[in-house]
Amino acid sequence: MRKRRSFIKGVGALGTAGLLAGCSGDGGSGGDGGSTESDSDGGSESEDTATSTPSGPEVTFGGNEELNFNLSPSVPQSNLYVQYAPLRDYLERYVTENYDVPEALDAKMNIGSNYSAVIQALGQGTADIAETGPFAAAVGHQTGNSEVILQRKGYGTWTYKSLIAVRNGSDIGSVEDLEGKNVAFSDPLSTSGFLYPTATMKEAGIDVGNLPEGNGSQANFTPTFAGGHVQSYTLLKQGQVDAAAMGGFVRDTKTGPTPEKWQEVATTLHEDTGLPRAPIVVSSALDDDAQDAIQTAFLEAPDRVYQGADGEDGTDDDLWFSAVREADVDTYQDVIDKAETLGVGADFFEQ
Repeated sequence: MRKRRSFIKGVGALGTAGLLAGCSGDGGSGGDGGSTESDSDGGSESEDTATSTPSGPEVTFGGNEELNFNLSPSVPQSNLYVQYAPLRDYLERYVTENYDVPEALDAKMNIGSNYSAVIQALGQGTADIAETGPFAAAVGHQTGNSEVILQRKGYGTWTYKSLIAVRNGSDIGSVEDLEGKNVAFSDPLSTSGFLYPTATMKEAGIDVGNLPEGNGSQANFTPTFAGGHVQSYTLLKQGQVDAAAMGGFVRDTKTGPTPEKWQEVATTLHEDTGLPRAPIVVSSALDDDAQDAIQTAFLEAPDRVYQGADGEDGTDDDLWFSAVREADVDTYQDVIDKAETLGVGADFFEQ
């Protein structure tokens, strides 16, 4: 895999300290990756490893005897360890059996407090691999913290939706009506839970201030960062905000409420479609062999790694995605173009 260092069209070189150090999140401590850790072996065993004698090159990960996998808190944390445990276990076995790695290599799984913390951990070398959102991945690439290696397929497609919702019966009938209202967002680096909805509001003539860099105090509405897509919906359900931005999966799948329960609470005010589904990224500190090892492991993974601890398709512990394909930062150029609508350019990314 060729490491990419070309500048993203229209975007400069590094994110601000505010974005990479302390966005509102969902648990964790922030500065060191803001993560909680699980060494549980809740995943099912897999026989789908290629050989018993390593035949690949020697590879080293950031923790030497550890392969650290960071997760973004896009769904409630109680689900993530169960859903991702089989994939974590498979990655450990695959690299151990196919590459020359330390004998005691242990794959660990951590949940970052927010997208920024996950990208920061990659840059610091405390994480080797991470699942994250398209906008955060673009920032990570441009800041030199991470490299995009894969795109995920979820719910049968390679694209997804972003939406702004209001409570049923709300007097908010258009995006323009959001001026002066309290609006919940998932995370400042969320593509569907912040970037697209905020760009839509700006295009509708609403002053978004210096978002996403600042706290929104200059905007002509009050932003509330919920720390996740389902959390954003929950604030709307509880009546704590007037509107909420989130990924379309919150409305259309059983992640959070069921679709029927969602419609008992909320109405879609605005929807964007065709967003490229989220990537898998690796630390830029890893050499090409280590990056290739992770990419190849994913590409050769059996279906059961996506099916949760019970190994059965269609149950509650399934991962939201079911396949991956090779990708790089160019896959997310449309997301980067949307960021330009908010003035996210060279000045925003400078140290």
